[in-house]
Amino acid sequence: MIEIREKSPTQGVLTVIQEMSIFILIWFGQIVSVTGSGLTNFALDVWVYQKTGSVTQFALLVLFNTLPFILISPIAGVLADRFSRRWLMIISDLCAGLCTLTIALLYISGQLEIWHIYIATAVSNGFLGIQWPTYNASVTLLVPEKHLARANGMNQLADGFARLTAPILAAALLSIIHLKGIILIDFSTMLFAQIFLLILPFPEINNSETIQDSEESAKMSFLEEVSQGFSYLYQRPGLLAVLLFTIIINYLVGVFDVVVIPLALSFNSVVIAGTIFSITCSGILVGGVATSIWGKWQSYIHTIFISTILAGLFILIAGLQPSLYLFTAFGFLFFLTVPVINSSTFAILQKKVSANIQGRVFALQGAIATTCLSLGYVSAGFLTDHVFEPLMTSNSPLATTIGQIIGTGTGRGIGLLLIIIGFLVILLTSIAYLYPKLRLVEQELPDVIPKN
Repeated sequence: MIEIREKSPTQGVLTVIQEMSIFILIWFGQIVSVTGSGLTNFALDVWVYQKTGSVTQFALLVLFNTLPFILISPIAGVLADRFSRRWLMIISDLCAGLCTLTIALLYISGQLEIWHIYIATAVSNGFLGIQWPTYNASVTLLVPEKHLARANGMNQLADGFARLTAPILAAALLSIIHLKGIILIDFSTMLFAQIFLLILPFPEINNSETIQDSEESAKMSFLEEVSQGFSYLYQRPGLLAVLLFTIIINYLVGVFDVVVIPLALSFNSVVIAGTIFSITCSGILVGGVATSIWGKWQSYIHTIFISTILAGLFILIAGLQPSLYLFTAFGFLFFLTVPVINSSTFAILQKKVSANIQGRVFALQGAIATTCLSLGYVSAGFLTDHVFEPLMTSNSPLATTIGQIIGTGTGRGIGLLLIIIGFLVILLTSIAYLYPKLRLVEQELPDVIPKN
């Protein structure tokens, strides 16, 4: 009789670490670098607002943070598919770091002006717009297919970690080392990340694919290459539907980011508002950890559907009553679903999109996601201030009817907005499930990477 020994949990963990070792080291460098960038972003936000006292000036800084990323994405995708992804990541990170270092030098010399920050921020985020799709397109080169969801979960974990810790660290350090010290820390973390990219073996796209793609590219204009990512998806309606479906979750994150602090402040405490923000956003961190440990879902597309319906339900419940505990608990659960949805979306794209065009596809995905996030910011602010809050703080028909159920007064307009958006998310997700090209995308399209 042959004795079959199952791997112990420890052996299983060691096997995963061994199979993902290069990715884990590069990821560790990136999480340090992203956290450093978060320190600078928070410090610059505070500096601009304290210097000007203008919400408009602050909003312009947000615009310069997002717009260059969107505009550069189509070009970034072509670069990621045409050149060495290792060196693109190194060069783009270094250039972004030099932009922030320039701000530090201007600050030290006493010459820093608001417009300097706008320009440096725009250029820096332009380079980060190159780094982001390049990094995501490299995941399939660094990990086996069975670990794609785990790797994407780790990336979501990195975002959640930076999102939570950077503002706290920056607030603590700002009064001690000031803006120049924080930027120097940021630059140091960027250099730390480059060490791993320089010394570790970094697989590149298969030579035969690269040569074939280069021959095809030589016959195309640059604009045709830029549009090739969309053309690739247009020929595969299921993948295009996956990409468009991500509009929902990114818009939701944008809306929730905007309303969480005003709604929390309706409980009349800045400390409580900060605590609620930290607890709800920690859902991203917990979701990233859970996805990293779990490793793989049986069906990525069904995971996306279920998680998105849950996200809509959690947002709906969060707005039902003026309850601190209800909003915090279901806000946390909402953010918990975000890494699950994003990591599953990335896994589908990484499995189904050819490696030599992934840069363009992820650039398109990044542009769509950032645009929807920005629309969430803008629309939530407008709808809250000019539509829902006035309706629920006056003697309007809504306040005298629905207000009897969900309450009236400050913050209840935001609650109504969350209820409506949550209901629409559940409705749209249910309708999307009826589209067979989307529902069956994993069965109908072949995998482009090996199973091992």
